Amino acid sequence: MSLQALRGRELKPPLRPVRPRPASSSSLREASAVTQITPSRAVPRFPVNSETKAFYRRFYPGTSTVEWNDWRWQMRSRIRALDDLARIFTLSDDERSAVERHKGALPVAITPYYASLMGLDDPDEPLRRTHIMTGGEYLRSAGEADDPLAEDHDTVVPGVVHRYPDRVLFLTTGTCSTYCRYCTRARVVGNPGGEYQFSVKQWEQALAYLEQHTEVRDVLLSGGDPLTIGDDKLDFLLGRLRAIKHIEFLRIGTKMPVVLPQRITKDLAKMLKKHHPLWISIHVTHPSELTDEVTESTARLADAGVPLGSQTVLLKGINDDPAIMVPLMQGLIKRRVRPYYLYQCDPIRGSAHFRTNVEKGLEVIRALRGHTTGYATPMFCVDAPGGGGKIQLAPDPVAGRDGDDLLLRNFEGKVYRYPDPGGTLGR
Repeated sequence: MSLQALRGRELKPPLRPVRPRPASSSSLREASAVTQITPSRAVPRFPVNSETKAFYRRFYPGTSTVEWNDWRWQMRSRIRALDDLARIFTLSDDERSAVERHKGALPVAITPYYASLMGLDDPDEPLRRTHIMTGGEYLRSAGEADDPLAEDHDTVVPGVVHRYPDRVLFLTTGTCSTYCRYCTRARVVGNPGGEYQFSVKQWEQALAYLEQHTEVRDVLLSGGDPLTIGDDKLDFLLGRLRAIKHIEFLRIGTKMPVVLPQRITKDLAKMLKKHHPLWISIHVTHPSELTDEVTESTARLADAGVPLGSQTVLLKGINDDPAIMVPLMQGLIKRRVRPYYLYQCDPIRGSAHFRTNVEKGLEVIRALRGHTTGYATPMFCVDAPGGGGKIQLAPDPVAGRDGDDLLLRNFEGKVYRYPDPGGTLGR
């Protein structure tokens, strides 16, 4: 049955699991990203927190728990138009005007699950602010750019950014399940004519480049979001990468375990386990994201032996407060996710209303360092505009020097001596 026909009626889950059949290479080459959201073969049981259950009963009456927990249903049902937003949210005049004005890439898209976590009547609620447009998005400040990190400059073949000596960024798709308004790749995700359709032919060009460049030992799959790709196609790509002998390990950057945790099916976890060593970096923003569903999605990945790290963007008025960041990082540790990076917000066009000064990030790190476990303390970094790469920043603990003693300030602000004969640090 065609996708057009499927869209004309509600999809019902199968009565029992169907054994997957391996896809042929020709079918993979002919596939498009649209097939990512075809009906699932089996819908596993998944927790639903009480607030989310009340939300879908109110706004999606008649939707079964089985449908709600089907990630493909969530993708098909994303909130994408002004009328859909207005049906669920009490929009401010600023939000309504900004959505009406929007043209081009980075459209609105919010999964019903993620919307259930947002403040329906409060435009200042943190998660809502990160996903519904406001007028600030149309203001360009000094130093902002469409491609602030100069990824296009370091693109060696379509979809492959080779900036660091031994690792590459592999852009697999332009599709995300939700679109963050501060997205660094706003220029390439959710294109005007519909979301970017990945091409296996393009993947083949990227794979050919990687086969030729034996210095590459680490590949980060990003996009868009690689987990919007269906299991079979993702399995195919990971398998091809794993077959390149000099590539030692793979990474996936994704927001899906947080904004669409139902995507982490048992079948997906089983498939990912085949491709070790494989690491996953999860984009998290706020403690309100750490629901029962996210506890389940991260557990499935961790139980499959996938090391999990977090990446958090520092955002003004959203998470730029130690009182928010400390429980977020501690909550991640409880879910077996190691806080990895805290990013200064990139100067993407129209992002001034999200960006803090750099000192705010150092303040957050000071509040974490020594006041909670080091495992819960991420590295704070600025991804240098113009293609300079990630530059790590940390509060300076050096208080000075007294002869052969280096003077160091601890987390309490007290100064301690460390014998350092012949050293020059602190002079």
